[in-house]
Amino acid sequence: MIRFENVSVTYDGAAEPTVRGVDFTIPEGELVLLAGPSGVGKSTLLGTVSGLVPHFTGGTLRGRVTVDGRDTRTHRPRELADVVGTVGQDPLSHFVTDTVEEELAYGMESLGLAPAVMRRRVEETLDLLGLADLRDRPIATLSGGQQQRVAIGSVLTPHPRVLVLDEPTSALDPAAAEEVLAVLLRLVHDLGTTVLLAEHRLERVLQYADQVALLPAPGAAPVLGAPADLMAGSPVYPPVVDLGRLAGWSPLPLTVRDARRRAGALRERLEDRTPPAGREAPVVQAPLPRPPAVHRWRRRRADPATAAQAPAAVAEVRSLAVRRGRVEALRRVDLTVAPGETVALMGRNGAGKSTLLSTLVGLVEPSAGTVRVGGAVPHRTPPRELVRRVGLVPQEPRDLLYADTVAAECAAADRDAGAEPGTCRALVSGLLPGIADDVHPRDLSEGQRLTLALAVVLAARPPLLLLDEPTRGLDYAAKARLVAVLRELASAGHAIVLATHDVELAAELAHRVVLLAEGEVIADGPTPEVVVSSPSYAPQVTKILAPQPWLTVAQVREALR
Repeated sequence: MIRFENVSVTYDGAAEPTVRGVDFTIPEGELVLLAGPSGVGKSTLLGTVSGLVPHFTGGTLRGRVTVDGRDTRTHRPRELADVVGTVGQDPLSHFVTDTVEEELAYGMESLGLAPAVMRRRVEETLDLLGLADLRDRPIATLSGGQQQRVAIGSVLTPHPRVLVLDEPTSALDPAAAEEVLAVLLRLVHDLGTTVLLAEHRLERVLQYADQVALLPAPGAAPVLGAPADLMAGSPVYPPVVDLGRLAGWSPLPLTVRDARRRAGALRERLEDRTPPAGREAPVVQAPLPRPPAVHRWRRRRADPATAAQAPAAVAEVRSLAVRRGRVEALRRVDLTVAPGETVALMGRNGAGKSTLLSTLVGLVEPSAGTVRVGGAVPHRTPPRELVRRVGLVPQEPRDLLYADTVAAECAAADRDAGAEPGTCRALVSGLLPGIADDVHPRDLSEGQRLTLALAVVLAARPPLLLLDEPTRGLDYAAKARLVAVLRELASAGHAIVLATHDVELAAELAHRVVLLAEGEVIADGPTPEVVVSSPSYAPQVTKILAPQPWLTVAQVREALR
């Protein structure tokens, strides 16, 4: 169905090809996972299938890519639209209409299909994707998982034989990600659709892939093969594979179920051991001696009299409510964040996590309740003063980037933060080596842009650091570097609050997990207590080794030494 014949892509001004030596065939009706570290050219390779590369991106395409016999060099994306459907990382950027039904029909209108055909296909797609009850809903009111299904549906109505997706689950909560993957599996199994997708969160997708196309390094030729075979030597791999490597299992397990079947001996070795210490939140000393009872400030429903005596905190939220139009985005939220503490905000898409971060950084004014950051009221504090107290890395890193080169962006960040020259650039190099000074931020991959935006905010080293989906677009190595940087900041006394759907990140980094649902806090406690008891938010290692309370492979590795 898709044939790559010695394909390479070189962008204008680049010394080396972004991808090279791509030579393999993807059969009809298979789900193929495109995996590899950040910046190796996964999005570029996807673009060659849809014709976006080089027709819209520029650069030089050498070799030949054919899709259902059509050469993408001679067929522009419009001429491939009936064969290839493309869904990018952000479905909102693809929508051109207001409601679900209109969006499903738009692509067919562009191709000039007859109204009777359009009506039938819209109904079929609504049923196929479970969207019939949402047909008249405004797209802006849908959850992330629902929007992703609509984005898939909008490219399915022209009946493409190939579906190309770039990180389809990166912005979704675990339940919504499973929802989208179930749809993709149904397309592959029932309709024979060929699906090629790139994804960094391999723990979500790997078990469903028929084959993996691995790009091991920038410029290296990709390899196509069976998932278990390629994971044995892959530079990127999910926790279930990492645990399998540690335990010496062969073949490597790809699913929690397979790993649990083999984990009996490992559980016996760990039976008399406990996870290493170090996951407790730091204890903040009050200015004056206080009875031990007042240190229960972490609890959500603290006694008001006790709360008044709580130790000094970087951020305090009391009875917070936020309204956006008719929607009550947050209600009765209480949260206290101490210096040196890392808090993970988790919950379904639309639960209120980003709204809470926006309130802490002053972008949203509370409808009721109080918010204080370092003693200041965020929405009433001038930005130049507030940046010294709190910094936010948003979901869309482009919002923070305005210079023409990485070097200029870093220099501006150092000036704004009053930091030593080179501070921001050193952070970029530490998080994701290989980003050149003269590259324009728009030419970076999603993960690279996120890294640059994070470095821009970290240059000021604010006492409170807020991150909204910080691992979106990051591979496992880049995530490990991010964890190391955030741990260093926390150990130096910086408080960190991150909104994330990445359960593995929360297990690795967070002292506390705060679960939100429908704008309310439904759980707030130490990470092991909250995630171990949750089927949706438990990490892979926890599911494999339950009922033992292990969270990460690193904990197991340390305990076995």
